[in-house]
Amino acid sequence: MDSVLRLEHIGKKYGSKVALRDVSFEIEPGRIVGLLGTNGSGKSTLMKIAAGLVQPTEGEASVCGTPVGTNSKGLVSFMPDRPLTEPWMRVRDAVAFYRDFYADFDSAKANDMLQFLKLDLGERISTLSKGMNERLQLTLALSRAARLYLLDEPIGGVDPVARGKILDAILEFYDENSSLIVSTHLVKDIERIFDEVIFIRDGQIVMREEVEGLRMTAGKSVDEMFKEVYAE
Repeated sequence: MDSVLRLEHIGKKYGSKVALRDVSFEIEPGRIVGLLGTNGSGKSTLMKIAAGLVQPTEGEASVCGTPVGTNSKGLVSFMPDRPLTEPWMRVRDAVAFYRDFYADFDSAKANDMLQFLKLDLGERISTLSKGMNERLQLTLALSRAARLYLLDEPIGGVDPVARGKILDAILEFYDENSSLIVSTHLVKDIERIFDEVIFIRDGQIVMREEVEGLRMTAGKSVDEMFKEVYAE
């Protein structure tokens, strides 16, 4: 089975600051993977490299065998930690913008997600709560027919009720022929959706485990292991 994402010895420097060092892993199709780490651990840089938005200083990255760059962008749907929409837009404007910009945007799926997440097409984005805005951004990202979905802190700053709805939507509308990576430091609320987790600290991968294997062999939840790894 071919990997959806392959990173080989990825390193990234910003001037003298090392953001990532010798990161290598592969993600198979049909996996929901948690990329876990504290703020400043390298999560967002790694996600942006996979999305083709940032070039690595060293190493190689590919999506479905295509080197990351211009040709891979059509295979990847990236939900950044800051909205791509404009405050003047209504929800319908945001959907139309994505439909016009991305040839693989599925309007029917977007409408189904908007109903599931209780979003009205006529609402102004400027009046949406943080949680409702996150629901909109998730709808836009998951409504593309991509092979790799990258969600950067999708529940950051969102209340527990909204978090639950967002996670339910991911499970409901995620395409199992693709792969999905979610970066977060809010582990306890989100670990229920993960098949496996990758722990990153100071720009390096320090652990990768199947969630069920972690629970069975270590007898710990992902949240407990997260606290253990980052307390050292």
